[in-house]
Amino acid sequence: QEWKNTFATWDPQDFCNISKVVLPMDTYWSPPIFILERVNGQNSDLDYVAVMHNGSFNSTQPFQVTLTCSLMIFKFPFDTQMCNLSIASFLYPVTDLVMKTRRTPAEMMKDSQSYFLTDGEWKFTNLSIIEHTEGMDDEEFSVVIYVISMERRPTLYILNLILPTCALYLLDMAVLFGPSSLEEKISFQIAIILGSSMLAVILNNILPTSSNKPPVIGT
Repeated sequence: QEWKNTFATWDPQDFCNISKVVLPMDTYWSPPIFILERVNGQNSDLDYVAVMHNGSFNSTQPFQVTLTCSLMIFKFPFDTQMCNLSIASFLYPVTDLVMKTRRTPAEMMKDSQSYFLTDGEWKFTNLSIIEHTEGMDDEEFSVVIYVISMERRPTLYILNLILPTCALYLLDMAVLFGPSSLEEKISFQIAIILGSSMLAVILNNILPTSSNKPPVIGT
């Protein structure tokens, strides 16, 4: 966060050329912000702010949060999810406090990709920024929304779900139209049903339950 306080200025030549001091956050006023989608989190202990001689304040507070996000898994496992991270300050209306992003979405995207170090299930694909005002209780408030796009890596699901499922149904068709006897076909069909049921149980444990539409592979 960066903001200016015109009442906190001094001439460095009058104070041994000191142009910057680090103070606790509660020393001066600081803009209180909220993440609207936050459900849990852990704040850091870096409650300090750097004050420059020209009245510029700079505060960096890293913290970890858990956000709510509505998932659309209809194309699972080839789905792309978009989640919002909305930052607002509902203590001050837009007439008193306006939030702006200092960097462009391209610069933020580059920094975010450098911070995204894990090579797990999701691939970070895009980041866009929306600045707007939101009305609440006959007042308008400044809101900055970061739209995060994540693409699922489907390799694991292709190997563990899609290929075995396709193999089962190909065997099913081969046996159904093959020259085997009726008893052999019935016993093999039962085995295929049991295998499909096991894959369905595995799929049910993997998929999130917050989506309105079931995935194509589940259907």
